[in-house]
Amino acid sequence: MQLTDMGFRRSGKHIYRPWCEGCGECKSVRVPLDLFSQSKSQQRLLKRNNDLQVSFESASMTDEIYALYERYICQRHNDGDMYPPSIEQFEDFLCDSPSSSHTQFICFRLAQKLLAVAVVDILPKGVSAIYTFFDPDYHRRSLGRLAILWQIRWGQSQNMSFVYLGYWIKECQKMSYKTEYQPLEVFEGRVWQRLTPL
Repeated sequence: MQLTDMGFRRSGKHIYRPWCEGCGECKSVRVPLDLFSQSKSQQRLLKRNNDLQVSFESASMTDEIYALYERYICQRHNDGDMYPPSIEQFEDFLCDSPSSSHTQFICFRLAQKLLAVAVVDILPKGVSAIYTFFDPDYHRRSLGRLAILWQIRWGQSQNMSFVYLGYWIKECQKMSYKTEYQPLEVFEGRVWQRLTPL
């Protein structure tokens, strides 16, 4: 938790913070749960997905979960460094951690069909969102955004303080969704500061 509060991030067994000489664009962001306020569009998104069942499951590979991950990577990230997916990559990235007892898979199902998995670390005062993957055929449900909203609501129900959303780069369009969760705090100059909505 201390390192998370200092802007660090976990990937597998590694705890890191980007450091590129002359560049400081990667910034940790988090949602303060006592101040978060749902927008009308977020309320509609939650209502649209009321028919999903959500469960916490152990951070381990199953045929069902890996099949969803493989489809997601092949269809949504086939131009990135995670392609092609492999079982070894999945386990190293999402199952192995320094504190595996605190890593959970939040699974979203429609009846018996797995639609999305949010990988999280449960910290003493918050939730660290590690990675989310989902069924690309259900894009109208906005499952990635739903996963964050669900973590926020669950964290609030547990009297937690923050949901950590990892790194954000202002000019990166793929990361712009993180600014939808307001208010948002950014770790800058060794302190957390309120990010002015863009």
